[in-house]
Amino acid sequence: MSSYQRCDGRAYDQTREIKIQRGFTNASGSVLISSGNTVVLCTASVVDDVPDWMKRGGVVPTRGWLTAEYRMLPGSTKQRKPRQDRPDGRATEIQRLIGRSLRAVFDAQALGPRTIYLDCDVLQADGGTRTLCVSGAYVALVDAIATIRDALPDPNVYPLRDSVSAVSVGIVEGQPMLDLCYVEDSAAEVDMNVVMTSRGRFVEIQGTGEESVFDDEQLAALLALAKKGNAHIAALQREILADAQPF
Repeated sequence: MSSYQRCDGRAYDQTREIKIQRGFTNASGSVLISSGNTVVLCTASVVDDVPDWMKRGGVVPTRGWLTAEYRMLPGSTKQRKPRQDRPDGRATEIQRLIGRSLRAVFDAQALGPRTIYLDCDVLQADGGTRTLCVSGAYVALVDAIATIRDALPDPNVYPLRDSVSAVSVGIVEGQPMLDLCYVEDSAAEVDMNVVMTSRGRFVEIQGTGEESVFDDEQLAALLALAKKGNAHIAALQREILADAQPF
């Protein structure tokens, strides 16, 4: 067992304090979500149209689409982050992760010919921004769907099959731990992001030996921590959605 002491005094298997505030902006669905010192604004906007690439031969399809965008705002880090008109390589990779994660539990046919845009803007970064975006975007998405529930092709068929959340895990000084802050993430020998549904099914696992390698036992330990963290986040999502929780 490592003698490593976490900077905020947490146990190795403990997430940072997660706070979720619904209805933060005028968007169809909006959430201000924080995990420790990482703060993200997630909004979901509904547009009654689909992207041009879906209109083959000029015919509007009967199914919809869901996509995501990710940005770090200029003041999100200690040194100013240059404002981006277009996402850089990192932002592109993260917004694709967010979109894939939500589409894994999304029924495009049940939405009808509409597009839901998930915009995730990092207000303050201290590690785990991409995973927090996934967890917050799900809540914003549920609220956005509620605004069009009566206009769905079949109001009895809900466009989401399950909830989804994400959390980071890693190995720091030989110790597997949950929900890494920036200091821990920077020092990690192994870094991993795990996206899961509330039913305990994996959506995506991104794992890298940053300056080391890892074995089966360490991988199992990391996945066990990720399962615990995601179960905790899924419970928070259910609690904050209350009667709006669709499952």
